Amino acid sequence: MKRRFLFILLAMATVWGMTCTAASARAAQSAKAGPITSGAKDQKSIALTIYNVDLGLVKDRRRITLRQGTGELRFTDVATGIIPTSVHIKSMRDSRSLQILEQNYEYDLLNPQKLLDKYVGKQVKLYTKNPYRNKEKIVTATLLSNNGSPIYKIGNEITFGHPGRVIFPGVPDNLISKPTLVWLLTNRLSTYQEIEASYLTSGITWQSDYVVTLNDRDDGADLSGWVTIDNKSGATYNNARLKLVAGDVNRGEEKFNFRKQLMDRGAVAKEAAPQFKEQDFFEYHIYTLQRQATVKNNQTKQIQLVQAGDIPVRKEFIYQGAPHYYYSRYGVIAQNQKVGVFVEIQNKKNNNLGMPLPKGTVRVYKHDKDGSLQFVGEDSIDHTPKDEKIRLKLGEAFDIVGGRKMTNWKVLRSNRYEASYEISLRNHKKEEVVVKVVEPIPGDWKMLSASHKHKKTNASIAEFLVSVPKDKEVKLTYRVRMKF
Repeated sequence: MKRRFLFILLAMATVWGMTCTAASARAAQSAKAGPITSGAKDQKSIALTIYNVDLGLVKDRRRITLRQGTGELRFTDVATGIIPTSVHIKSMRDSRSLQILEQNYEYDLLNPQKLLDKYVGKQVKLYTKNPYRNKEKIVTATLLSNNGSPIYKIGNEITFGHPGRVIFPGVPDNLISKPTLVWLLTNRLSTYQEIEASYLTSGITWQSDYVVTLNDRDDGADLSGWVTIDNKSGATYNNARLKLVAGDVNRGEEKFNFRKQLMDRGAVAKEAAPQFKEQDFFEYHIYTLQRQATVKNNQTKQIQLVQAGDIPVRKEFIYQGAPHYYYSRYGVIAQNQKVGVFVEIQNKKNNNLGMPLPKGTVRVYKHDKDGSLQFVGEDSIDHTPKDEKIRLKLGEAFDIVGGRKMTNWKVLRSNRYEASYEISLRNHKKEEVVVKVVEPIPGDWKMLSASHKHKKTNASIAEFLVSVPKDKEVKLTYRVRMKF
């Protein structure tokens, strides 16, 4: 029995020793075989989420055959704007089969200047072409310096400004042709791995642009919205699943820097299916493109976001005052002040809208009497939820003129005053207009008398709606008591 027991122990030890030896041999063989390189050819899919704060989230899924054991994986074709500290890698087949031991980001990219720098003190070849014999002469030289201009030693002589082509024997190991993520990892699967690498990158952003076309009466409009993607991240995203995030996403201050419109888009197709699907996302909104799209490096891409027709529009003429008019009898009052032109749109479903609109620039057009589309003004909007107003200032009215003067000023006490004002509005248009006069009165105030009805819209605003017939002048007068 003892002999049998000893024999079993000896056999188990032999098997264990052989297993350890085989494992060690595999590890040594894996290390000797060198790193495995994965490029865009291994991609199974790529997803790209773009934020409007110069930030993109890339999820790059690849099918890669790795050797078992510990080895090096070089992950190429990543964005040059990558934020290395944001990189995350996982196995989509078995999360426990892959362990990351070390991660490096190599971005010492190959270029003529760096190549010359790496060969300082080493021999290179210089090719010089004889223009008379049409032959090239090869000269062996030592590169002594590359400060501003290469300095060579040819034989026993020193020269610079050599016209010949420089031929290098090879690319130094510490120079790479494109940014690369390098992982030292342990793989436990004997077959292929499906790996997803996700990371944030700078250099890619998007913005919204809107085109509004007014009708002849300025009481309705068609609207089309476009997103413009600007990709300078240093990578191309082929057939990507594309999402856009709208909202004010906060970003911490970066401590390191790793890399230092059409006039007329055509008629609105009212029955066309939207290309983006909008959803709530945290405290933001996310827009998912309902197809795959390729976003090339150094490319500006435009995709239609929203389109709507027959939107009710309200046009306003506003004559705006200023608070400093009220503080002194010597206050400077603007004479012949311009009357602003505004349009207002309700972002409601029953107005054929009702979609959360990302911030952007709204450009407004209108057809002239010849049927040509003309630009009439633009304004910026912030992120606008559904059921909120979009208010745009298009410019100043040409044919409506306003004037203002102080007609009386009285000091009642040390902090109490009375003032009287006269506002004249002259309409040179061919139809009657209504002008909203906005008076920002400071302090605690009371309207003592007025030629037109006023509305106290907030604690410091008095608004008057004044109808002005065509080719007429209307004067608005009021007296106000103030305490400040």
